Amino acid sequence: MSEFTVGDTDFLLDGRPVRLLSGALHYFRVHEEQWAHRLAMLRAMGLNCVETYVPWNLHEPRPGDFRDVGQLGRFLDAAREAGLWAVVRPGPYICAEWENGGLPHWLTGHARTRDARFLGPVERWFGRLLPEIVSRQIDRGGPVLMVQVENEYGSYGSDRQYLDRLTGLLRAGGVSVPLFTSDGPEDHMLTGGSVPGVLATVNFGSHARGSFETLRRHHPTGPLMCMEFWCGWFDHWGAEHVVRDPEDAAQALREILECGASVNIYVAHGGTSFAGWSGANRAAGDGALGEAHEGALEPDVTSYDYDAPIDEHGRPTEKFWRFREVLSAYADTPPPEPPSAPAPLGAQAAVHLTEWAPLSSVLDTLGGPETEQAVPPTFEELDVDRGLVRYAVTVPGPRRPYPLSVRGLRDLAVVYVDEVRAGVLGEGDVRLAEPVAGHARVELWVESLGRVNYGPRIGEPKGITGGVLHERQFLHGVRARGLRLDAFEEDAVKEVPFRGLPSEDDEASPGLYRGAVTVHGAGDARLELPGWTRGFAWVNGFALGRYWSVGPQRSLYVPGPVLREGVNEVWVLELEGAGRAGAVLVPVGVGLGGG
Repeated sequence: MSEFTVGDTDFLLDGRPVRLLSGALHYFRVHEEQWAHRLAMLRAMGLNCVETYVPWNLHEPRPGDFRDVGQLGRFLDAAREAGLWAVVRPGPYICAEWENGGLPHWLTGHARTRDARFLGPVERWFGRLLPEIVSRQIDRGGPVLMVQVENEYGSYGSDRQYLDRLTGLLRAGGVSVPLFTSDGPEDHMLTGGSVPGVLATVNFGSHARGSFETLRRHHPTGPLMCMEFWCGWFDHWGAEHVVRDPEDAAQALREILECGASVNIYVAHGGTSFAGWSGANRAAGDGALGEAHEGALEPDVTSYDYDAPIDEHGRPTEKFWRFREVLSAYADTPPPEPPSAPAPLGAQAAVHLTEWAPLSSVLDTLGGPETEQAVPPTFEELDVDRGLVRYAVTVPGPRRPYPLSVRGLRDLAVVYVDEVRAGVLGEGDVRLAEPVAGHARVELWVESLGRVNYGPRIGEPKGITGGVLHERQFLHGVRARGLRLDAFEEDAVKEVPFRGLPSEDDEASPGLYRGAVTVHGAGDARLELPGWTRGFAWVNGFALGRYWSVGPQRSLYVPGPVLREGVNEVWVLELEGAGRAGAVLVPVGVGLGGG
């Protein structure tokens, strides 16, 4: 048993000063059978600690329905086996470019405040989660050194009572190791996010000396630590791939360490936001509202590669070697050599998709109950976290053609008028290009592209939030039915009434495609989908995540443990229109269109 404490200037382990050289690695973004390899890569880079968030919504998708909370405990055990300490950030809000910042879609009340309708579910969640952490604290023989209170709260709110309540819940739940907060190095962020008596840390990507000077103005004592050293950045659909020069990042890391500070590299290894769990931002834009992140939606891609030192597939990058060189000067012992890379797929393999079911049949089989209401219900009211909702409304007739518009659309809708596709609408207050005459049946298949995970728009509802209008007249009597991504389980998909592939003359054939790929030499691979537009893919029932032809991501990572020798089943849920180029599995490191 050991004791880890916070001194006036240093972290202390059994009374001796120690520097934390940590790296972020999210257990929920890495296949469990690959944890050991990724943790060994952290050690090989010269780190002595791993940090992870905990996504509440992954583990409690419906109120009281807890899913594999023990996964965190198993990861912490794996960290200990790898010879790493651990820092845990349980939220309840985590940001992390994760759906809704980790907050469940079913929450009511004012999130991230003292509101009892929020804190009540938090207390229930912590009651299930904290035993996984408490039993693995360093004073009980485990690897956990510190636990975070909330996350970057100063970028969101100023409810001191809320932070005090969270601190109390953590202590009452048995957390005895030091607590900490982390915020941006800005006066308003540190005043809003700090808790008296709790260590404050800062997050930044450069200018370490200035950032630590700001921290010291607010907190004159305590160890210096950059809890998130942003060594790269994340990508948005439809934007350019973001990279950071390895030497620039290494120099910024060196500056942190020259200040005598501890560091957590965010991220050391990003992994993948499997199963549609990617979040979204609101654009900073320009002007007062833009600065408050109230701009256009910027959904995150499936890959969380982050231009990190260890890439999405677990391989060292040039940044890895630069960081290893910098860190070695501050480590007690030389780092071990990196482990061998996971074996790639033995050879490229074509995916043969032989069956198809239209979206309506998929919805009839896997969807929730249909409701009819005066106005369109939101995704939240239909209990849809990730997925889509079909809204159906009637334009009365006879009447002349008028514009058909949607108010408050979030986020994307494929629209059909009398079963003929009439267009694709983006978010906001939008209208079809061509007017619609009555009598007509209108269907709007609305997709969530990811809930906002940062800023004041966290928790905003998805779906049609303001109504459907014909000219100036609201159309009432809206029928709605949701389709959750987690409904796509192997036994359930077997019940879908598949048929042969649609005609080659059909330009747009959204629906669920099913087929197989024969693998010789199972290993890490990427699924390429040239000619497809937008949707989700699964291999052997494992949800790979969203693909989208707008880029910059051009393929989906398939972890080696997902594949098996011989025949593997593949599903592709195309939501807009599929090409006829098929699909192919490509070994990691080789490809048609890049990662």
